[in-house]
Amino acid sequence: MTHPETTPQRPAATIRSRVRIPLAFPDGYRVEAEVRTFHGLADGAEHLALTLGDPSAAPAPLVRLHSECLTGDVFGSARCDCGPQLRESVQRIAETGGHLLYLRQEGRGIGLYNKLDAYALQDAGLDTYQANTALGLPEDGRDYTAAAQMLHTLGTPAVRLLSNNPDKAAQLAAHGITVTERVPTAVHLSPSNLHYLRAKVEHTRHTLALAPLVG
Repeated sequence: MTHPETTPQRPAATIRSRVRIPLAFPDGYRVEAEVRTFHGLADGAEHLALTLGDPSAAPAPLVRLHSECLTGDVFGSARCDCGPQLRESVQRIAETGGHLLYLRQEGRGIGLYNKLDAYALQDAGLDTYQANTALGLPEDGRDYTAAAQMLHTLGTPAVRLLSNNPDKAAQLAAHGITVTERVPTAVHLSPSNLHYLRAKVEHTRHTLALAPLVG
């Protein structure tokens, strides 16, 4: 994981475009989002900001940093909790007002093909972090510099962060974003993702109350 120590001096990102998109989920939930694209992001990736509800309704709007997961978000893979977290986050943010940053960081930053290679190693007995390491890759290669840039550009220097991951809050704080509260997401547990979620707790101190659920 990347742990910046000080806020870097970077040119500000700018809004490239904005468009309203009606979102529809398989369970019938629908909501409209204003989607923004950006110029000048630190990593040059095509990250998106989805604004839901009225972010100005609170001094620190609810914000989710959601890393892209093709298998979970699009295909509904049960090996992770990404799809259910995305669905949950959109509704919770829409209800209170805020932003969902959809970050192009597949596989915790290692890419789609590498993630699928890691799945094969997990089938052989490694957990998700051990599999990344066995491939010579970081356990978590995500850097949230661009996310902080996006929030500054959106005029959101303080947020309530919808996340179970303490590293997200630490990185945002290092880049000048005040995290007034870290709001946990639900535990989307299934037989297929139990070992994945347990690894999150053990390796990166995710705040997931798994013990009551698994005995």
